[in-house]
Amino acid sequence: MEKTLKQIKALADGNRLRIVMALATNEELCVCQITELLQVSTPTVSRHMSVLQNAGLVENRKDARWVHYRLTGDFPASVLQWIQTTTSGSQVMLQDKQALESILAYPVDELCRARKQR
Repeated sequence: MEKTLKQIKALADGNRLRIVMALATNEELCVCQITELLQVSTPTVSRHMSVLQNAGLVENRKDARWVHYRLTGDFPASVLQWIQTTTSGSQVMLQDKQALESILAYPVDELCRARKQR
């Protein structure tokens, strides 16, 4: 039961739900891509990712200087389906989908470099 509570608490945040939905439609995303999507600071994204990772919902891999995240293979399918169903008409999710299309058009290294220069 403790694991379930940890997962529910991790998902009880709008930005973390947005991250999960973005990862559900993309194999993986770099921290700078998630930062660009949410329009928050990198430390804020890192905290969100830490909560999701500690709950066993996401995993990461390091590629040189970049950290990429993806949903774990044992992410509860019924929970993901419920989130997708209940948020499908959300204006925020529709905006995120459009934003991700433009974010993913940039190579990760260029996007990360551009974010650091701001």
